Amino acid sequence: MKVLIADKLSSEAVTSLEKLGLEVEVRSELTADTLPDAVSDVGILVVRSTKVTAATIKAAPQLSLIIRAGAGYDTIDLAAASSRGIYVANCPGKNTFAVAELAIGLMVAADRRIVNAAVSMREGKWQKKEYGKSRGLAGRTLGILGFGQIGRAVAQRARGLGMKIITWSPLDLTPEQAEAEGIGYCDTPEQLAAEADAVTIHMASNSETKHTVGKKFLDAMKPGAILINTSRGPLVDTQALRKAIAEKGLRVGLDVYEGEPAAGDKEFPDAELASMATCTPHIGASTDQAAEAIAIEVVRIVDLFLKTGHPAGTVNICARSAATYRLVLRHLNRVGVLAFVLDGLREEGINVEEIENTIFEGAEAGCCSMLLDQKPSEKLIKHFRGNQSILYVMLNPCTT
Repeated sequence: MKVLIADKLSSEAVTSLEKLGLEVEVRSELTADTLPDAVSDVGILVVRSTKVTAATIKAAPQLSLIIRAGAGYDTIDLAAASSRGIYVANCPGKNTFAVAELAIGLMVAADRRIVNAAVSMREGKWQKKEYGKSRGLAGRTLGILGFGQIGRAVAQRARGLGMKIITWSPLDLTPEQAEAEGIGYCDTPEQLAAEADAVTIHMASNSETKHTVGKKFLDAMKPGAILINTSRGPLVDTQALRKAIAEKGLRVGLDVYEGEPAAGDKEFPDAELASMATCTPHIGASTDQAAEAIAIEVVRIVDLFLKTGHPAGTVNICARSAATYRLVLRHLNRVGVLAFVLDGLREEGINVEEIENTIFEGAEAGCCSMLLDQKPSEKLIKHFRGNQSILYVMLNPCTT
């Protein structure tokens, strides 16, 4: 099987993949537009920032697994992959510390205007009076949008600065859990915005979370408050942010942007925004520590896929199938037994949503569980029970 790595990955990871008996090709120069021409014989695709479009998936008839060498997967057309039965996996938690460190760094830089002061010094200017103006972070309230692994890591570091923590994160934390952890819990993003002296964003990007930080949120923020985004660009309404910076004096640190350039050195299209904030070019996960951890995880995902057919970290498995009944058969381990069962189901137009067959020690017998989209007839169940190689048949409504 051929593995294509369409972004940079450590040479150690490449060697480890080759030791698994795989043909590995590294082409970090590929883009979303050129990737379709490079995947015709690829079985496993590894990407980091390179977008995997429906065109790429359509051009890859042998593709079985796409790995995002990072925490998110919004750069991959999940629907297109799922429609062709292609696993999509990612590496959550491996860049947690790197992103958290940058978030804290941008927050300090925004408060102290470190970048502006450094540029001024390089121009030969000594502006101590101007850049000596900052509020300081100790005793301030940090609002964290999204309290998953990265949000928690930021909170841990912010506590070291003497900051108080509040959060809005209904998917990751209940009010009771927040109280137990000594964290303030907000019922809405706007409540968090109104109470926080600084806000940092650590949420997934999707259609529901787009522009969570929009006009309503920004209007609720305190004048001169700090806003940090090291998560995903679409979470923030850029136009509303520009206005809020100008009108409310917000101090902003950004590592991600709406419509940001893909991987590689390119022109940044929003110089106006960059002049209004402390900006970095989407480098949150880019530390040697994070790269090494992600590379190890990529190898682990591939290894498990080769051994079991089920990769770790899969993000596009159906949460709830259309199954309505579970059929369980204990059977002798003989050729044709399961084919006999499947033929019977096919004749009644019943689809098998999931199937699992376990063979017991000695390899004389097994147990097969099938999730079915409709109930088999009593005649068919009786037909199964009449087969001497089938020891027991059980049919129950599906409860999961």
